[in-house]
Amino acid sequence: MRTLRGVGIGWRRELALFIDRAPDLGFVEVLAEHLPASGPLPRSLERLRDRGVPMVLHGVSLGLGGAEPPDPRRLERLARLAEALGAVCVSEHLAFVRAGGLESGHLLPVARTEESLEVLAENIRRAEAALPVPLALENVASLFEWPDPAFSEAELLAGVLARTGASLLLDVSNLHAHALNHGTDAAAVLATVPRERLAYVHVAGGVHRDGLYHDTHAHPVPEGPVALLAELTRRLGPVPVLLERDDHFPPPDELTRELASLRAVLTPAAPRWTEARS
Repeated sequence: MRTLRGVGIGWRRELALFIDRAPDLGFVEVLAEHLPASGPLPRSLERLRDRGVPMVLHGVSLGLGGAEPPDPRRLERLARLAEALGAVCVSEHLAFVRAGGLESGHLLPVARTEESLEVLAENIRRAEAALPVPLALENVASLFEWPDPAFSEAELLAGVLARTGASLLLDVSNLHAHALNHGTDAAAVLATVPRERLAYVHVAGGVHRDGLYHDTHAHPVPEGPVALLAELTRRLGPVPVLLERDDHFPPPDELTRELASLRAVLTPAAPRWTEARS
C-alpha cells in the first residue's frame, strides 16, 4: 500500500473550500456514503485527485462484523469509487450494522468471541478479494459491550491482523471513549499495533454527557485522544493522522490551528497540546 504521511482531514462538502485552499494537507479521507451512486465525482474532489493529493475512501455501511457475508453490490460500489478517486486504500469499521434485513443505524460492536472473530475474518477476506486497493479496518466506539467477552479489545485487533492481510485504521478517539466508558486497556491496544500494519490514525472531538464520553466529531479534540496519539508516536515514530469533523464546523482559522496542533504532536519535541479554541 502507498504510504500515507502527515496530517489530513475528512472531506465534507462544508469543508470543501477550506480543503481546496489548504497548502499542506498530507491526505484526505472521503466518505463513500457521501458520494453519488453514479456520475462524476464532486468537482472539488476531482481537483484534489488531479493535484495528486492522496485520498482514502472510507465506508460506514459494509457491516463486516455481521453474520451475513458483505453485500457484493456494496463491495462493487466501493471498488468503483476507489478507482474513480485513485484511492490509496479503502477503510471500513470492525462493526456490524444490519441483521436479518434490519438496519441498526449505528456502528455496533463485534462480540469478542472466537466464533465472531472467525466470521469477521472471513468477511474481511471476502472484502479484500473484491477491492482493487488494500483494506484498512477501524476500531469503533460504542456505548455498550456484549457480555462475557472471551478476550480483550487488544486481542480482537491482534486476531484480525493475524487472520487477514488488512491494515489497521486506529481511531484514538474511539479508543479514548472505550477506555472511559468500558475500562478498555488503551495501553495494551497501542502496544498491539505493528507499524507495518498501521494505515493511519483517526482523531476527533467529543464531550462528556450523562456520565459517558460521546465521540461526536462535532467538538474540539480534547487532550485524552491526543495523549494516546503522542504515546503511539513515541513508540512508532510519526504516523499519518486524520482529523474528523462532521458537524458544528469551526471557522477556517480555528480548523487551521487544530491541524497545526496535531502536526506538533508528531514532532519529537512536541509542546503540550492545547485545544484550537483556546
